[in-house]
Amino acid sequence: MAFPVEGWRRSAVVLMRQHGEAITGEVYGAGEADADRAWRQALATVSLDVDGRGFVDIGRRDPVVGRLQAEYGNLRPVLFNSPYEAACSFVIGHRISILQTRRIRQRMGDQAGATIQVDGIAISAFPDPNALLRLGSFPSVAPAKIERLHHVARAALDGLLDRARLRSLPEADALTQLRALPGIGEFFAQGILMRGAGLVDAVTDDEITPRAIQLLYGLGERPNREAVLQRAEGWRPYRMWAVVLLNVWLRSQPPDVIGRRPQPRRPK
Repeated sequence: MAFPVEGWRRSAVVLMRQHGEAITGEVYGAGEADADRAWRQALATVSLDVDGRGFVDIGRRDPVVGRLQAEYGNLRPVLFNSPYEAACSFVIGHRISILQTRRIRQRMGDQAGATIQVDGIAISAFPDPNALLRLGSFPSVAPAKIERLHHVARAALDGLLDRARLRSLPEADALTQLRALPGIGEFFAQGILMRGAGLVDAVTDDEITPRAIQLLYGLGERPNREAVLQRAEGWRPYRMWAVVLLNVWLRSQPPDVIGRRPQPRRPK
């Protein structure tokens, strides 16, 4: 994985391997000063910075979660490389497809990000906040999005998007601060906090989770928010990890099974 290292002095490539139960890795490009920070950031990206030994106990208490743990190999959430990159991705991806978003992010990395050599192969990282601020325009990215990306970059440089900081805040306070960024509404704020900072014991307010609970637990109707939170009490202190398993399962089902409710049109 390639990314700007939080602290924003260097970018790095981290090559991570698993041998049985051991995780090893190599860090390229960060230099001695930032290598440890880059490694810890890579571990956080795959949720290996959290002691997850108690997660299997959730599956023992709740057979539905236990079945999903077995089906998906005790999958932990895979996050964005940082809350900064999460915010940038959501801003870029507003009203375009996931594939288009990925292509734009890759092109931004190729043209404005750091390039790191790994065994003779050049790998590009997404632009760090300082490099992003130097971008006055970019193909296929509207000027309004560029302006919003600059707000994200400044917030990152000011430390407002630091992963540890966001994790330390009460969830409601973190969401309020994220919503203060131009172009970041409730949905994007949740995404930055859950998929960027990587909260472990939280429950997103979304349409997918209630539908997954309805189907997996054989409920007659889709549970409301209160019922979802009540069900999730049994998943503490790994509620978000359990929610991810439910979401992964539902997204693998046919569209007619997912049965999403119509979403209100967002104002232009």
